[in-house]
Amino acid sequence: MRKVYTEVERIAGNVVTVRANDATYRELAEVRWPNGSSLAQVIKVEGDRATLQVFAGSRGIPTDAHVRFLGRPVQVPFSEALLGRVFDGAGRPRDRRPEVEAEPIQVGGPSVNPAKRVIPRRMVRTGIPMIDVFNTLVESQKLPIFAAAGEPSNELLARIALQAEVDVIVLGGMGLKHDDYLAFRETLDGAGASVRTVMFVHTAADPVVECLLVPDLALAVAERFALEGRRVLVLLTDMTNFADALKEVAITMEQIPSNRGYPGDLYSQLAARYEKAVDFEGAGSITILAATTMPGDDVTHPVPDNTGYITEGQLYLRGGRIEPFGSLSRLKQLVNGRTRDDHRDLMNGMIQLYAAYRETLEKQAMGFSMSRWDEQLLRYGSAFEDRLMSLELHLPLEEALDEGWSILAECFEPPQTGLSSALIERHWPRDPNADRVPEVAD
Repeated sequence: MRKVYTEVERIAGNVVTVRANDATYRELAEVRWPNGSSLAQVIKVEGDRATLQVFAGSRGIPTDAHVRFLGRPVQVPFSEALLGRVFDGAGRPRDRRPEVEAEPIQVGGPSVNPAKRVIPRRMVRTGIPMIDVFNTLVESQKLPIFAAAGEPSNELLARIALQAEVDVIVLGGMGLKHDDYLAFRETLDGAGASVRTVMFVHTAADPVVECLLVPDLALAVAERFALEGRRVLVLLTDMTNFADALKEVAITMEQIPSNRGYPGDLYSQLAARYEKAVDFEGAGSITILAATTMPGDDVTHPVPDNTGYITEGQLYLRGGRIEPFGSLSRLKQLVNGRTRDDHRDLMNGMIQLYAAYRETLEKQAMGFSMSRWDEQLLRYGSAFEDRLMSLELHLPLEEALDEGWSILAECFEPPQTGLSSALIERHWPRDPNADRVPEVAD
């Protein structure tokens, strides 16, 4: 039986400091007082003092509360029964169904040794052309979605959850509005996708510490599914809320603030989660897509700025679309040469022509006269945005590539595209009337 401590020296916000000599970092503790009880996690150990983040908040906790350390970190039960379930940030059922009775697994363990990782070689198909064609997502990749407030990042993640060709989806929601949480549930339940989905959801009304636990819970479950041979896609939203929770705890602990008040270990905290993305040799994989709000649409804000150094590219969401310029998948070259022979060249050619279209828009806005080439570019840009950039689309990669060729054929002559003659010969859409024998009048 572990010793019970009753010397609570300090209470600040949801953080309490206890005089104890056998506490360890990230260990769970049980805090009991006459009118309630709560789990807590050790977030700092300094000499014979342990600082704990109380899950249910510190309201009502007296200075003689009983604190018992449990000798283990946070754990979550794991079994196939997790699929189709919704839990809160402490791993408790949020869907009003029974607790999952299964083997508990550790949360927040170390990442896989980079020297032991497999070089990613497989594409994750999402059915969204701006990802599959132009910013291909690769298994074991970690990719953030940078978006200003108000952009449909959650809607994009929900659509990816429906369409992605993976075995398991693990959704981690942090600081979600209740409406956003319900929208995720209704979208997944309505399409029958919830049977392959596990959700860990922290709403804005829940304790801050549960926000910090959500990505660890989601990634621990994803790791176990991957070790069993599943292709797992982890969707996290919103990592800025996670960072803000870190900042709130750091302020409560009176840590010296860093850039804009965030803790000095922000980079390490983010990297510890993103580096869980991995392709296990002989087993499955973990791929991470994480929505990150940019306050004021400022990419130099500490959260997106630090994230960019960790991840392998980024997707920019602007005007309800994935922006072609600035968005980047640094691993796409590992797979887009294996998909179809025209994928890489068509991708590059179409983006170059779209860049020319954007320049033409500027000329038009300044009142310059439009040449025939400018008019072709304007038709092309409009078709490109309507038929490939919309987030409402669900096109398999091959159909999206064929659609790209159709757009080119409608707006340009083959030499104007800048694509090789060999590719044009193989993929340029044929005129259905080209081989028809003309009818002879009687």
